[in-house]
Amino acid sequence: MTCIVALTDGKKVYMGADSAAAGGSYMTVRADPKIYRVGPFLIGFTSSFRMGQLLGHSLTVAPRPEGTDVFVFMCTTFVEAVRECFTRGGYARKDGERESAGTFLVGHEGRIFRIDGDYQVGENAVNFNACGSGEQAALGSLHTTAGMPMRPEIKLERALAAAAEFSVGVRGPFRIEVLDGQTVQ
Repeated sequence: MTCIVALTDGKKVYMGADSAAAGGSYMTVRADPKIYRVGPFLIGFTSSFRMGQLLGHSLTVAPRPEGTDVFVFMCTTFVEAVRECFTRGGYARKDGERESAGTFLVGHEGRIFRIDGDYQVGENAVNFNACGSGEQAALGSLHTTAGMPMRPEIKLERALAAAAEFSVGVRGPFRIEVLDGQTVQ
């Protein structure tokens, strides 16, 4: 299920999501969002609506200390806050001593981070990323529009439309949010 797409111009982060909820042989279109504004973060999730609800309504992250690298902050303070949030909310899964969760994108300080199920933090060398069942179609679309003179929102809409065309787990309506410093437009 799902396609979350994001791109950045180095200052603003643009993030889009579909509205599908799919599992097995069923699909429904959800009214609740797959993108949340959490303080200075824009978070778009796949994997589980429960995980997204916890991220959107229960996650509290301490501010990044001055002088701390943003990537280091995401790998430590941010991920630890997510782990605590999931544990409190009953979502964290354990297999032996190994914890796992789901996948989501985070826009923060003009950058896009992907948090995978093992809590690893990734940042693409290109200025865009995607996750979910429509990820590959969306990434292909974003690649073909890179460098083209079009609004970022249009690029995201095209990427989501490509994902909906080629993935049974992606459906509109599409929602797009913009993180510009401390505000979502």
